[in-house]
Amino acid sequence: MPANPTQQRLIEAGLIIDHHDLGDMTRGHVSIRMPDDPEHFYIKPHSVGFDEITPENMVICNMQGEKVGGTGRKHSEVFIHSEIYKTRPDVNSIIHAHPTYAVAFSATGQALQPVSQPSVAFADGLPYFDEAIDLIRTPALGVGVANALGQCKAVLMRNHGVTVVGSSVEESTILLIMLENACQIQLAAMSAGVGATFDAPQIQKLHHDITRPEQFTINFDYLVRKIRRLNQRS
Repeated sequence: MPANPTQQRLIEAGLIIDHHDLGDMTRGHVSIRMPDDPEHFYIKPHSVGFDEITPENMVICNMQGEKVGGTGRKHSEVFIHSEIYKTRPDVNSIIHAHPTYAVAFSATGQALQPVSQPSVAFADGLPYFDEAIDLIRTPALGVGVANALGQCKAVLMRNHGVTVVGSSVEESTILLIMLENACQIQLAAMSAGVGATFDAPQIQKLHHDITRPEQFTINFDYLVRKIRRLNQRS
């Protein structure tokens, strides 16, 4: 069965996340709100890798976190998605993952500083969720993640992982990569001591420039082309 445009974007997001080694085997998940039915969303199924998403195995869930379509197994952490979608009508895609540097940075409890271009993308806030290190398998914990996220683009789940959101799957995917890069750079800078940062007006201008919707689409499409070229060579 051929994928519809939304399903195809979910598949491509999975390939990009896997290509950047952000998948943690089968444990992470990505979703997209259905454009013609905002009370439901497509989500990566349980027990498969990001690179194994297909139109047949992806799951459709409602805002109660119930599976209503698809052949795959519903992910146990579906409540991250359902609870954020309920509180953030501006969000159309959510990714939960366990990137190595972001998890390491979350263990420090420190704030992300604007010490690099990727970090500036989160200059409007990068909060922490610290209620639990456990899997988010209940609506109550999902609400906790949604509350910690607030109106920000991402939330660090201390000692566990990250949840990143976007108005599109292109945005959430590119922000996930940028967040991991930002955490890696800051951890490296902290080892030598972080110096002075640029002033607020410069930070605000760069934040505007690198978080425009077209920037996310351009870079998402580039990564799709790159993966296709690599696959053609192999």
